[in-house]
Amino acid sequence: MGAVEPAGRGLMQRTGLALLLWAADPADPVRLATPFAHAAAAAALELQVEVYFSARSVLLLCPGVAEGLRASTRFDKTIADWMQDALDHGARFLACSDALAAQGLVHADLMPAARQHGGAVQFTARAADPAWATLVF
Repeated sequence: MGAVEPAGRGLMQRTGLALLLWAADPADPVRLATPFAHAAAAAALELQVEVYFSARSVLLLCPGVAEGLRASTRFDKTIADWMQDALDHGARFLACSDALAAQGLVHADLMPAARQHGGAVQFTARAADPAWATLVF
C-alpha cells in the first residue's frame, strides 16, 4: 500500500483519525492522558476524530471515574480534563457493547457524550478506509 501524499499532490488527503483504547485501563492512569491529547490535537487540525473505548477503558466513561485519575501526581489536570479537551475540540466517543457487557454496564451508565455504540466492526471499517488513520492505545 502506498503512502498518502500531502494535500495538493493529487492523492487523497486523510480526513479522519480513529483511536482504539484497548490497553487504556483506569487501573494504570499513567497511560491515559496520551490518547486524549492525540484526539484533541487531531480534532484541532480539523480532522474527524472517533475514540473507540473497548475492554476496561469503557470504565472511563462512567461519571466520576476519570475525575479521580491523573497521569502524574506532578500534574493537576485529571484524565476527565484530557477527555473534555478532546470532546471540546470535536472528538466523538464510542463505547463497545461487548466491553460494556463485560464490565456489567449499559449505555445509560455512561456520560451523555459517550452513549454512542462503536466497536470492532466500526473501528475496522475506519482502519480499512484510506481517508482515515488509526491509533491503538
